[in-house]
Amino acid sequence: MTPIDKIQTVQQVLALNPLNPKSILASAGMYALWIVIFAETGLLIGFFLPGDTILFLAGIASSPVVVNGLHKNLPIVPLLIVTPICAIAGAQLGHYLGVRYGIRLFNRPHSKIFRREYVDKSEVYFARFGPAKAIVLARFIPIIRTFLNPICGILGVSAKRFLVWNVVGAVLWTESVLLAGHLLAKPITKVIPAEKLDYYLVPVIIGVVVIAAIPMLVDIVKKRRGDKRTPVASGDRAGS
Repeated sequence: MTPIDKIQTVQQVLALNPLNPKSILASAGMYALWIVIFAETGLLIGFFLPGDTILFLAGIASSPVVVNGLHKNLPIVPLLIVTPICAIAGAQLGHYLGVRYGIRLFNRPHSKIFRREYVDKSEVYFARFGPAKAIVLARFIPIIRTFLNPICGILGVSAKRFLVWNVVGAVLWTESVLLAGHLLAKPITKVIPAEKLDYYLVPVIIGVVVIAAIPMLVDIVKKRRGDKRTPVASGDRAGS
């Protein structure tokens, strides 16, 4: 590495903005992506990281289209192989933290992040839909995909069972978003300037999250309607 290359590397590191996915990819490419995915799913303090957006941008950067502003083209094969592994490993770490430290993680009365109510709500959620559906769907919902992993450990989901559905959810999440960016890169870059991709893609990612959450929302509505009808029906039978 020449002195000029070293200077440029230092400048990229100093200019790194952990909340800006384009800045993250420009700093260290695939390695930065893998660190973000692992940290967001495994380290509880990583809930603020832009996992969905950086996956989509990495998919665009892996396409044959030359994308000015992302600084480098990323090879798609390593992305598709290593990224889900990082997501799986991160979630397993989160599950282990829940098993290891238990409810103490969320027994902080003055904490705005680690709240006991998250565990209580998750217990109801698990009872309604089961761990399998919860683990898979949570991958597509920011923040929830961070905190659900330790909560699974707290609620007694075994490591083996968690691993099975963790793998399913991680592969579906990472591969679908990466491939969406890879395949849509050409039409997107014709409409949106590359230097503004990270701004315009936020609504797109929100749309993806909403679409992914539709089955869960439909189930919630059905369950609530069923819960409301059941007491009425039993009351009518008692009076008759």
